[in-house]
Formats: sequence, C-alpha cells, structure tokens
Amino acid sequence: MTTNKQKLVRRQRRRKRVRGKMIGRSERPRLSLFRSNKHIYAQIIDDASGRTICAANTKLKLLSGQVKNGGNCQSAAMVGQVLAEQARMQNIRQVAFDRGCYRYHGRVKALAEAARKAGLDF
Repeated sequence: MTTNKQKLVRRQRRRKRVRGKMIGRSERPRLSLFRSNKHIYAQIIDDASGRTICAANTKLKLLSGQVKNGGNCQSAAMVGQVLAEQARMQNIRQVAFDRGCYRYHGRVKALAEAARKAGLDF
C-alpha cells in the first residue's frame, strides 16, 4: 500500500471514530467542518432530519472583502463568528463539535473558539 493510500485510510478511520461518538439532534445539532489548504468550511447539521441548518465558509461574499487568504487562523475565526451569528438567528445555542479527522489545533481551534466567543456552547 502506498504512503498516500495509508494516509487516506488513517484519515477515514479517524473520521469514523470521531463521528461515531456523536449524533446531531434537533436540540443539539452537529457542527461539522472541512479544512482544505485554501479554505475552511463549517456547517451545522441536524442528523435526525438530515438537513443543514446553516453554513459558512471563507468563500462567502460577506467575508470576501475581509479575508485575503482563506487558509489561515484569522479567516477560520471569522467563519466561526459568522456561523455562530447564523445559528443564533435560528435559535441554536448548543452544538456538538465534530472536528472530523482534524486535530483540535490551528484553524480548527480558531474556528471553535470564535464560535464559542460569539455565543455557541459546545
């Protein structure tokens, strides 16, 4: 098995392990994120009904003037703040944080802390 294939398998295993421990319900939906090299995407999902309640990313027109590079901690913090504001408008205060296969470090941590500061409870 090649090195890239091994990395992919390990990433999928981590994602399943983290996601298997949580379920997004209507009273406490799941905040899921995806991190690429250039951008970060976050969404709040109600797994019971299978729908996305709100979403934010560094490609939003709202953030396009403020974000020069979508792949840094400052832009991740802005995404977390925007997502928390959208969630508050939907009367969502508590979420389950699904970090996926990513460590709670860097951009993931910046997004989570900004969302907490803006009013979401993990």
